[in-house]
Amino acid sequence: MHAENPVTRARARTLLSGTVLALTFALGQPVLAAPARELPDFSEVVERVGPAVVNIRTSEKVRQVDGQGDADEQILELLRRRGIPVPNQRRGAPRDEDAPTRRGVGSGFILSADGYVLTNAHVVQGADEVIVTLTDRRELKAKLIGADQRSDVAVVKVEATGLPVVKVGDSNKAKVGEWVMAIGSPFGLENSVTAGIISAKQRDTGELLPLIQTDVAINPGNSGGPLVNMRGEVIGINSQIYSQSGGYMGISFAIPIGDAIRVADELRAGGRVVRGYLGVLPGDISKEVAEAIGLGKPQGALVGNVIAGSPAEKAGVEGGDVITKVDGKIVDKAADLRRLIATVKPGAKATLTVFRRGAYKDLVVTIAEDERSRAAGSGATPDGESASTASPSAALGLKVVDLTEAQRTELKLKAGVRVEAATGAAARAGLREGDLILSVDNVEVATVKAFQAQIAKADKTKTINLLVRRDDIVTFVLLKPVK
Repeated sequence: MHAENPVTRARARTLLSGTVLALTFALGQPVLAAPARELPDFSEVVERVGPAVVNIRTSEKVRQVDGQGDADEQILELLRRRGIPVPNQRRGAPRDEDAPTRRGVGSGFILSADGYVLTNAHVVQGADEVIVTLTDRRELKAKLIGADQRSDVAVVKVEATGLPVVKVGDSNKAKVGEWVMAIGSPFGLENSVTAGIISAKQRDTGELLPLIQTDVAINPGNSGGPLVNMRGEVIGINSQIYSQSGGYMGISFAIPIGDAIRVADELRAGGRVVRGYLGVLPGDISKEVAEAIGLGKPQGALVGNVIAGSPAEKAGVEGGDVITKVDGKIVDKAADLRRLIATVKPGAKATLTVFRRGAYKDLVVTIAEDERSRAAGSGATPDGESASTASPSAALGLKVVDLTEAQRTELKLKAGVRVEAATGAAARAGLREGDLILSVDNVEVATVKAFQAQIAKADKTKTINLLVRRDDIVTFVLLKPVK
Protein backbone atom coordinates (compact mmCIF):
# COMPACT_ATOMS: atom_id res chain seq x y z
CA MET A 1 0.00 0.00 0.00
CA HIS A 2 1.53 3.26 -1.15
CA ALA A 3 1.54 6.30 1.12
CA GLU A 4 -0.63 9.18 -0.21
CA ASN A 5 1.42 12.03 -1.68
CA PRO A 6 0.39 15.37 -0.02
CA VAL A 7 1.09 17.26 -3.28
CA THR A 8 -1.16 14.91 -5.24
CA ARG A 9 -3.90 15.35 -2.64
CA ALA A 10 -3.69 19.19 -2.90
CA ARG A 11 -3.83 19.05 -6.70
CA ALA A 12 -6.93 16.86 -6.52
CA ARG A 13 -8.67 19.32 -4.21
CA THR A 14 -7.84 22.21 -6.56
CA LEU A 15 -9.13 20.26 -9.58
CA LEU A 16 -12.36 19.38 -7.74
CA SER A 17 -12.95 23.00 -6.71
CA GLY A 18 -12.44 24.19 -10.26
CA THR A 19 -14.86 21.62 -11.58
CA VAL A 20 -17.56 22.66 -9.07
CA LEU A 21 -16.99 26.33 -9.91
CA ALA A 22 -17.29 25.62 -13.63
CA LEU A 23 -20.50 23.66 -13.13
CA THR A 24 -21.92 26.47 -10.98
CA PHE A 25 -21.36 29.05 -13.71
CA ALA A 26 -22.62 26.63 -16.35
CA LEU A 27 -25.90 26.23 -14.47
CA GLY A 28 -26.27 29.99 -14.19
CA GLN A 29 -26.13 29.98 -10.38
CA PRO A 30 -24.26 32.68 -8.42
CA VAL A 31 -21.24 31.60 -6.49
CA LEU A 32 -22.39 33.39 -3.35
CA ALA A 33 -25.84 32.91 -1.82
CA ALA A 34 -28.26 35.85 -2.35
CA PRO A 35 -28.61 38.04 0.73
CA ALA A 36 -31.82 37.58 2.76
CA ARG A 37 -34.63 40.00 1.85
CA GLU A 38 -34.82 42.85 4.33
CA LEU A 39 -37.98 43.87 6.15
CA PRO A 40 -39.60 47.07 4.86
CA ASP A 41 -38.54 50.46 6.21
CA PHE A 42 -41.57 52.68 6.86
CA SER A 43 -39.63 55.79 7.88
CA GLU A 44 -39.84 57.57 4.52
CA VAL A 45 -43.57 56.87 4.25
CA VAL A 46 -44.14 58.21 7.75
CA GLU A 47 -42.23 61.41 6.89
CA ARG A 48 -44.47 61.95 3.85
CA VAL A 49 -47.84 61.06 5.35
CA GLY A 50 -47.39 61.92 9.04
CA PRO A 51 -47.79 65.72 8.77
CA ALA A 52 -51.30 65.29 7.29
CA VAL A 53 -52.55 63.05 10.13
CA VAL A 54 -54.37 64.82 12.96
CA ASN A 55 -55.53 64.11 16.49
CA ILE A 56 -59.24 64.71 17.16
CA ARG A 57 -60.59 65.48 20.63
CA THR A 58 -64.30 65.75 21.31
CA SER A 59 -66.41 66.83 24.25
CA GLU A 60 -70.09 66.22 24.83
CA LYS A 61 -72.31 67.40 27.65
CA VAL A 62 -74.20 64.50 29.15
CA ARG A 63 -77.88 65.38 28.90
CA GLN A 64 -80.08 64.17 31.71
CA VAL A 65 -83.80 63.54 31.76
CA ASP A 66 -85.67 65.86 34.15
CA GLY A 67 -86.08 64.26 37.54
CA GLN A 68 -82.82 62.35 37.28
CA GLY A 69 -80.63 65.27 38.30
CA ASP A 70 -81.61 65.25 42.01
CA ALA A 71 -80.86 61.55 42.32
CA ASP A 72 -77.51 62.03 40.60
CA GLU A 73 -76.68 64.90 42.96
CA GLN A 74 -77.40 62.68 45.97
CA ILE A 75 -75.01 60.05 44.64
CA LEU A 76 -72.32 62.67 44.00
CA GLU A 77 -72.78 64.08 47.51
CA LEU A 78 -72.34 60.59 48.97
CA LEU A 79 -69.12 60.17 46.99
CA ARG A 80 -67.86 63.56 48.22
CA ARG A 81 -68.44 62.56 51.83
CA ARG A 82 -66.39 59.43 51.32
CA GLY A 83 -63.52 61.47 49.91
CA ILE A 84 -63.89 60.21 46.35
CA PRO A 85 -63.10 62.89 43.70
CA VAL A 86 -66.14 63.89 41.62
CA PRO A 87 -66.69 66.43 38.81
CA ASN A 88 -67.07 69.99 40.12
CA GLN A 89 -70.74 70.83 39.60
CA ARG A 90 -72.18 74.13 40.77
CA ARG A 91 -75.54 74.13 42.51
CA GLY A 92 -78.09 76.50 41.07
CA ALA A 93 -76.42 76.79 37.66
CA PRO A 94 -78.40 76.06 34.47
CA ARG A 95 -78.69 72.35 33.80
CA ASP A 96 -76.58 72.41 30.61
CA GLU A 97 -73.70 73.99 32.52
CA ASP A 98 -74.23 71.57 35.39
CA ALA A 99 -74.04 68.52 33.12
CA PRO A 100 -70.86 66.45 33.26
CA THR A 101 -68.78 66.33 30.11
CA ARG A 102 -67.97 63.15 28.21
CA ARG A 103 -64.68 63.34 26.32
CA GLY A 104 -63.35 61.28 23.43
CA VAL A 105 -60.26 60.97 21.31
CA GLY A 106 -59.72 59.80 17.76
CA SER A 107 -57.74 60.43 14.61
CA GLY A 108 -58.24 61.84 11.14
CA PHE A 109 -56.35 62.99 8.08
CA ILE A 110 -56.39 66.11 5.94
CA LEU A 111 -57.97 65.81 2.49
CA SER A 112 -57.51 69.38 1.25
CA ALA A 113 -55.16 72.25 2.00
CA ASP A 114 -58.10 74.44 3.03
CA GLY A 115 -58.93 72.26 6.02
CA TYR A 116 -61.30 69.39 5.16
CA VAL A 117 -60.55 66.42 7.44
CA LEU A 118 -61.81 62.85 7.03
CA THR A 119 -62.52 60.69 10.09
CA ASN A 120 -65.01 58.14 11.46
CA ALA A 121 -68.58 59.13 12.23
CA HIS A 122 -68.38 57.41 15.60
CA VAL A 123 -65.44 59.64 16.56
CA VAL A 124 -67.52 62.85 16.31
CA GLN A 125 -71.01 61.47 16.93
CA GLY A 126 -72.92 63.60 19.46
CA ALA A 127 -69.97 65.92 20.08
CA ASP A 128 -70.68 69.49 21.18
CA GLU A 129 -67.10 70.50 20.43
CA VAL A 130 -64.46 69.04 18.10
CA ILE A 131 -60.80 70.08 18.41
CA VAL A 132 -58.26 69.12 15.74
CA THR A 133 -54.59 69.10 16.71
CA LEU A 134 -52.03 69.33 13.90
CA THR A 135 -48.52 67.91 14.04
CA ASP A 136 -47.14 71.45 14.51
CA ARG A 137 -49.12 71.54 17.80
CA ARG A 138 -51.76 73.98 16.56
CA GLU A 139 -55.20 73.32 18.01
CA LEU A 140 -58.11 74.33 15.78
CA LYS A 141 -61.82 74.19 16.49
CA ALA A 142 -63.56 72.13 13.82
CA LYS A 143 -67.04 72.37 12.31
CA LEU A 144 -68.92 69.17 11.51
CA ILE A 145 -69.76 69.18 7.81
CA GLY A 146 -71.53 65.83 7.83
CA ALA A 147 -71.49 62.37 9.37
CA ASP A 148 -72.91 59.17 7.90
CA GLN A 149 -73.44 56.54 10.59
CA ARG A 150 -74.16 53.68 8.18
CA SER A 151 -70.75 53.91 6.50
CA ASP A 152 -69.05 55.37 9.63
CA VAL A 153 -67.55 58.25 7.64
CA ALA A 154 -67.51 61.90 8.72
CA VAL A 155 -66.05 65.16 7.41
CA VAL A 156 -65.03 68.08 9.63
CA LYS A 157 -63.61 71.45 8.58
CA VAL A 158 -60.99 73.66 10.24
CA GLU A 159 -60.31 77.24 9.25
CA ALA A 160 -56.76 77.12 7.90
CA THR A 161 -54.88 77.24 4.59
CA GLY A 162 -51.76 75.67 3.17
CA LEU A 163 -52.18 72.47 5.18
CA PRO A 164 -50.34 69.26 4.26
CA VAL A 165 -52.60 66.68 2.58
CA VAL A 166 -52.56 62.92 2.11
CA LYS A 167 -52.26 61.19 -1.24
CA VAL A 168 -55.34 59.06 -1.89
CA GLY A 169 -54.67 55.62 -3.38
CA ASP A 170 -56.83 52.98 -5.04
CA SER A 171 -58.20 50.55 -2.45
CA ASN A 172 -59.36 48.21 -5.24
CA LYS A 173 -55.71 47.55 -6.16
CA ALA A 174 -54.71 46.60 -2.62
CA LYS A 175 -53.48 43.00 -2.38
CA VAL A 176 -53.77 40.48 0.40
CA GLY A 177 -50.32 40.06 1.95
CA GLU A 178 -48.96 43.51 1.10
CA TRP A 179 -47.43 45.69 3.82
CA VAL A 180 -49.49 48.54 5.24
CA MET A 181 -49.23 50.86 8.21
CA ALA A 182 -51.50 52.96 10.39
CA ILE A 183 -50.89 56.38 11.91
CA GLY A 184 -53.12 57.63 14.70
CA SER A 185 -53.59 58.46 18.35
CA PRO A 186 -54.16 55.20 20.27
CA PHE A 187 -55.12 56.09 23.86
CA GLY A 188 -54.35 59.71 22.97
CA LEU A 189 -50.70 59.01 22.04
CA GLU A 190 -50.48 61.23 18.96
CA ASN A 191 -48.76 60.20 15.73
CA SER A 192 -48.19 56.60 16.74
CA VAL A 193 -47.21 54.30 13.88
CA THR A 194 -48.00 50.59 13.64
CA ALA A 195 -47.51 48.20 10.72
CA GLY A 196 -48.65 44.85 9.39
CA ILE A 197 -50.15 43.26 6.30
CA ILE A 198 -53.53 43.08 4.61
CA SER A 199 -55.10 39.89 5.89
CA ALA A 200 -58.22 39.84 3.70
CA LYS A 201 -60.52 42.02 1.61
CA GLN A 202 -64.28 42.33 1.22
CA ARG A 203 -65.08 41.47 4.83
CA ASP A 204 -68.80 41.88 5.51
CA THR A 205 -68.40 43.45 8.95
CA GLY A 206 -69.78 46.85 7.93
CA GLU A 207 -73.47 47.49 7.26
CA LEU A 208 -72.94 48.76 3.73
CA LEU A 209 -69.23 48.73 2.95
CA PRO A 210 -67.01 45.65 2.60
CA LEU A 211 -63.99 46.27 4.83
CA ILE A 212 -60.26 45.62 4.53
CA GLN A 213 -58.95 43.28 7.23
CA THR A 214 -55.39 43.80 8.50
CA ASP A 215 -53.19 42.69 11.38
CA VAL A 216 -52.02 46.27 12.01
CA ALA A 217 -52.27 47.12 15.71
CA ILE A 218 -55.35 49.32 16.17
CA ASN A 219 -56.56 50.51 19.57
CA PRO A 220 -59.07 53.07 20.90
CA GLY A 221 -57.98 56.43 19.52
CA ASN A 222 -56.78 55.02 16.19
CA SER A 223 -60.30 55.30 14.78
CA GLY A 224 -60.45 57.68 11.84
CA GLY A 225 -56.74 57.50 11.06
CA PRO A 226 -55.33 56.43 7.69
CA LEU A 227 -54.29 52.98 6.51
CA VAL A 228 -51.29 53.61 4.25
CA ASN A 229 -49.49 51.42 1.70
CA MET A 230 -45.75 51.38 0.99
CA ARG A 231 -46.18 54.01 -1.74
CA GLY A 232 -47.42 56.49 0.83
CA GLU A 233 -51.03 56.31 -0.41
CA VAL A 234 -54.03 56.18 1.90
CA ILE A 235 -56.12 53.13 1.03
CA GLY A 236 -58.45 53.02 4.03
CA ILE A 237 -59.78 54.55 7.25
CA ASN A 238 -59.02 52.47 10.34
CA SER A 239 -62.43 51.91 11.86
CA GLN A 240 -62.99 48.68 13.79
CA ILE A 241 -61.24 45.91 15.67
CA TYR A 242 -62.31 42.41 16.57
CA SER A 243 -61.75 42.03 20.28
CA GLN A 244 -62.95 40.01 23.25
CA SER A 245 -61.11 42.30 25.67
CA GLY A 246 -61.65 45.78 24.21
CA GLY A 247 -58.02 45.94 23.07
CA TYR A 248 -56.10 44.83 20.00
CA MET A 249 -56.17 41.08 19.26
CA GLY A 250 -54.64 40.91 15.80
CA ILE A 251 -57.70 41.61 13.66
CA SER A 252 -58.46 45.15 12.51
CA PHE A 253 -60.75 46.57 9.85
CA ALA A 254 -60.51 49.63 7.60
CA ILE A 255 -63.07 51.32 5.35
CA PRO A 256 -61.83 51.24 1.72
CA ILE A 257 -60.81 54.78 0.78
CA GLY A 258 -62.67 54.70 -2.55
CA ASP A 259 -66.00 54.17 -0.77
CA ALA A 260 -65.09 56.68 1.94
CA ILE A 261 -64.27 59.41 -0.57
CA ARG A 262 -67.61 58.92 -2.35
CA VAL A 263 -69.41 59.34 0.97
CA ALA A 264 -67.24 62.35 1.87
CA ASP A 265 -68.06 64.05 -1.43
CA GLU A 266 -71.80 63.72 -0.74
CA LEU A 267 -71.37 65.00 2.81
CA ARG A 268 -69.47 68.04 1.56
CA ALA A 269 -72.10 68.69 -1.10
CA GLY A 270 -75.24 68.32 0.99
CA GLY A 271 -74.45 67.34 4.57
CA ARG A 272 -75.82 63.82 4.19
CA VAL A 273 -75.72 60.76 1.96
CA VAL A 274 -78.75 59.90 -0.18
CA ARG A 275 -79.25 56.17 -0.75
CA GLY A 276 -81.67 54.05 -2.67
CA TYR A 277 -84.40 51.89 -1.12
CA LEU A 278 -85.92 48.72 -2.60
CA GLY A 279 -88.10 47.35 0.19
CA VAL A 280 -87.16 43.68 0.57
CA LEU A 281 -85.70 41.60 3.37
CA PRO A 282 -82.90 39.65 1.64
CA GLY A 283 -80.99 36.63 2.84
CA ASP A 284 -78.19 34.41 1.59
CA ILE A 285 -79.00 31.19 -0.23
CA SER A 286 -77.43 27.86 0.70
CA LYS A 287 -75.87 25.38 -1.72
CA GLU A 288 -78.57 22.80 -0.98
CA VAL A 289 -81.42 25.25 -1.67
CA ALA A 290 -79.75 26.54 -4.84
CA GLU A 291 -79.47 23.01 -6.20
CA ALA A 292 -82.99 22.06 -5.14
CA ILE A 293 -84.66 25.00 -6.93
CA GLY A 294 -82.53 24.62 -10.07
CA LEU A 295 -80.41 27.73 -9.55
CA GLY A 296 -77.21 25.68 -9.55
CA LYS A 297 -74.60 27.59 -7.59
CA PRO A 298 -75.49 29.43 -4.36
CA GLN A 299 -75.46 32.94 -5.77
CA GLY A 300 -77.94 35.77 -5.28
CA ALA A 301 -80.13 37.30 -2.58
CA LEU A 302 -83.17 35.30 -1.51
CA VAL A 303 -86.17 37.58 -0.92
CA GLY A 304 -87.66 36.61 2.43
CA ASN A 305 -90.27 39.36 2.54
CA VAL A 306 -91.47 42.28 0.41
CA ILE A 307 -92.45 45.45 2.28
CA ALA A 308 -96.00 46.61 1.54
CA GLY A 309 -96.09 49.71 -0.67
CA SER A 310 -92.38 49.50 -1.41
CA PRO A 311 -90.74 49.91 -4.83
CA ALA A 312 -90.13 46.16 -4.87
CA GLU A 313 -93.81 45.36 -4.40
CA LYS A 314 -94.81 47.85 -7.11
CA ALA A 315 -92.30 46.26 -9.51
CA GLY A 316 -93.69 42.76 -8.92
CA VAL A 317 -90.94 41.27 -6.72
CA GLU A 318 -92.26 38.28 -4.77
CA GLY A 319 -91.17 36.43 -1.68
CA GLY A 320 -89.04 33.47 -2.71
CA ASP A 321 -87.49 35.31 -5.66
CA VAL A 322 -83.70 35.16 -5.91
CA ILE A 323 -82.27 38.47 -7.11
CA THR A 324 -79.13 37.63 -9.07
CA LYS A 325 -78.29 40.96 -10.75
CA VAL A 326 -78.92 44.70 -10.40
CA ASP A 327 -78.45 46.56 -13.70
CA GLY A 328 -76.27 43.70 -14.91
CA LYS A 329 -74.04 43.69 -11.81
CA ILE A 330 -73.81 40.29 -10.15
CA VAL A 331 -75.39 39.84 -6.71
CA ASP A 332 -73.33 37.16 -5.02
CA LYS A 333 -74.95 37.46 -1.58
CA ALA A 334 -77.52 39.53 0.32
CA ALA A 335 -74.97 42.15 1.34
CA ASP A 336 -74.23 42.84 -2.33
CA LEU A 337 -77.89 43.61 -2.99
CA ARG A 338 -78.01 46.15 -0.16
CA ARG A 339 -74.86 47.87 -1.41
CA LEU A 340 -75.90 47.98 -5.04
CA ILE A 341 -79.37 49.35 -4.28
CA ALA A 342 -77.88 51.95 -1.94
CA THR A 343 -75.83 53.40 -4.80
CA VAL A 344 -78.88 53.95 -7.05
CA LYS A 345 -80.21 57.51 -6.90
CA PRO A 346 -83.82 57.79 -5.66
CA GLY A 347 -86.21 58.21 -8.57
CA ALA A 348 -83.95 56.31 -10.97
CA LYS A 349 -85.00 53.02 -12.55
CA ALA A 350 -83.03 49.82 -12.02
CA THR A 351 -83.38 46.42 -13.67
CA LEU A 352 -83.50 43.43 -11.33
CA THR A 353 -82.75 39.99 -12.69
CA VAL A 354 -84.67 37.48 -10.59
CA PHE A 355 -84.79 33.69 -10.58
CA ARG A 356 -88.38 32.54 -10.03
CA ARG A 357 -89.76 29.02 -10.30
CA GLY A 358 -86.95 27.73 -12.49
CA ALA A 359 -86.59 30.69 -14.86
CA TYR A 360 -84.95 34.10 -15.00
CA LYS A 361 -86.88 37.30 -15.63
CA ASP A 362 -86.12 41.01 -15.54
CA LEU A 363 -88.14 43.46 -13.45
CA VAL A 364 -87.84 47.23 -13.75
CA VAL A 365 -88.11 49.03 -10.41
CA THR A 366 -88.20 52.73 -9.55
CA ILE A 367 -85.91 53.14 -6.57
CA ALA A 368 -87.11 55.28 -3.63
CA GLU A 369 -85.06 57.11 -1.02
CA ASP A 370 -83.94 55.21 2.05
CA GLU A 371 -85.37 57.21 4.96
CA ARG A 372 -82.50 56.05 7.17
CA SER A 373 -80.23 58.24 5.05
CA ARG A 374 -81.89 61.27 6.58
CA ALA A 375 -81.19 60.08 10.09
CA ALA A 376 -77.54 59.46 9.21
CA GLY A 377 -76.89 63.11 8.38
CA SER A 378 -75.29 65.70 10.60
CA GLY A 379 -78.30 67.94 10.99
CA ALA A 380 -76.76 70.65 8.83
CA THR A 381 -78.81 72.02 5.95
CA PRO A 382 -77.25 71.86 2.45
CA ASP A 383 -76.37 75.53 2.46
CA GLY A 384 -74.48 75.11 5.71
CA GLU A 385 -77.12 76.82 7.88
CA SER A 386 -77.24 75.41 11.39
CA ALA A 387 -80.25 73.22 12.03
CA SER A 388 -80.80 75.11 15.29
CA THR A 389 -82.12 78.08 13.29
CA ALA A 390 -83.94 76.16 10.57
CA SER A 391 -87.40 75.62 12.17
CA PRO A 392 -89.67 76.67 15.05
CA SER A 393 -88.98 73.39 16.87
CA ALA A 394 -85.20 73.79 16.63
CA ALA A 395 -85.06 76.06 19.68
CA LEU A 396 -86.47 73.13 21.67
CA GLY A 397 -83.77 70.83 20.29
CA LEU A 398 -86.13 68.90 18.02
CA LYS A 399 -85.69 67.85 14.42
CA VAL A 400 -88.50 65.80 12.87
CA VAL A 401 -89.27 64.22 9.48
CA ASP A 402 -92.41 63.05 7.72
CA LEU A 403 -93.41 59.40 7.68
CA THR A 404 -93.64 57.70 4.30
CA GLU A 405 -96.87 56.05 3.25
CA ALA A 406 -95.22 52.67 3.66
CA GLN A 407 -94.18 53.56 7.22
CA ARG A 408 -97.68 54.79 8.07
CA THR A 409 -99.14 51.55 6.76
CA GLU A 410 -96.64 49.42 8.64
CA LEU A 411 -97.09 51.38 11.89
CA LYS A 412 -100.88 51.64 11.40
CA LEU A 413 -100.82 55.41 11.90
CA LYS A 414 -102.90 58.07 10.19
CA ALA A 415 -100.85 60.91 11.69
CA GLY A 416 -97.49 61.57 13.28
CA VAL A 417 -93.92 62.67 12.59
CA ARG A 418 -90.68 60.90 13.47
CA VAL A 419 -87.97 62.41 15.68
CA GLU A 420 -84.70 62.50 13.76
CA ALA A 421 -82.66 64.27 16.46
CA ALA A 422 -83.29 65.41 20.03
CA THR A 423 -80.98 67.73 21.94
CA GLY A 424 -81.34 70.45 24.56
CA ALA A 425 -84.82 70.70 26.09
CA ALA A 426 -86.13 67.82 23.97
CA ALA A 427 -83.39 65.46 25.14
CA ARG A 428 -83.87 66.52 28.77
CA ALA A 429 -87.56 65.71 28.45
CA GLY A 430 -86.63 62.19 27.38
CA LEU A 431 -87.25 62.34 23.65
CA ARG A 432 -84.89 60.43 21.42
CA GLU A 433 -84.33 59.50 17.80
CA GLY A 434 -87.04 57.23 16.40
CA ASP A 435 -89.86 58.48 18.67
CA LEU A 436 -93.15 59.23 16.91
CA ILE A 437 -94.91 62.49 17.88
CA LEU A 438 -98.66 62.12 17.35
CA SER A 439 -99.96 65.42 18.73
CA VAL A 440 -98.82 68.81 20.08
CA ASP A 441 -100.91 70.39 22.87
CA ASN A 442 -103.73 67.93 22.06
CA VAL A 443 -103.76 68.83 18.36
CA GLU A 444 -103.04 65.93 16.00
CA VAL A 445 -100.10 66.53 13.62
CA ALA A 446 -99.88 64.55 10.38
CA THR A 447 -96.92 66.27 8.71
CA VAL A 448 -93.78 68.19 9.59
CA LYS A 449 -95.46 71.36 8.29
CA ALA A 450 -98.40 70.87 10.67
CA PHE A 451 -96.05 70.04 13.54
CA GLN A 452 -93.97 73.19 13.00
CA ALA A 453 -97.10 75.33 12.73
CA GLN A 454 -98.42 73.98 16.03
CA ILE A 455 -95.06 74.50 17.76
CA ALA A 456 -94.95 78.05 16.42
CA LYS A 457 -98.40 78.77 17.90
CA ALA A 458 -97.56 77.26 21.31
CA ASP A 459 -96.90 79.56 24.26
CA LYS A 460 -93.15 79.20 24.80
CA THR A 461 -93.49 80.32 28.43
CA LYS A 462 -95.67 77.30 29.25
CA THR A 463 -95.09 73.57 29.18
CA ILE A 464 -95.89 71.95 25.80
CA ASN A 465 -97.44 68.49 25.93
CA LEU A 466 -96.56 65.96 23.22
CA LEU A 467 -98.28 62.63 22.69
CA VAL A 468 -95.42 60.28 21.83
CA ARG A 469 -95.27 56.68 20.68
CA ARG A 470 -92.13 54.64 21.28
CA ASP A 471 -92.25 51.07 19.99
CA ASP A 472 -95.81 50.04 20.96
CA ILE A 473 -96.13 52.33 24.00
CA VAL A 474 -97.90 55.71 23.82
CA THR A 475 -97.32 58.32 26.53
CA PHE A 476 -97.24 62.07 27.13
CA VAL A 477 -93.92 63.94 27.18
CA LEU A 478 -93.77 67.44 28.64
CA LEU A 479 -91.46 69.98 27.01
CA LYS A 480 -90.60 72.66 29.51
CA PRO A 481 -89.89 76.20 28.30
CA VAL A 482 -86.29 77.13 27.55
CA LYS A 483 -84.99 79.58 30.18
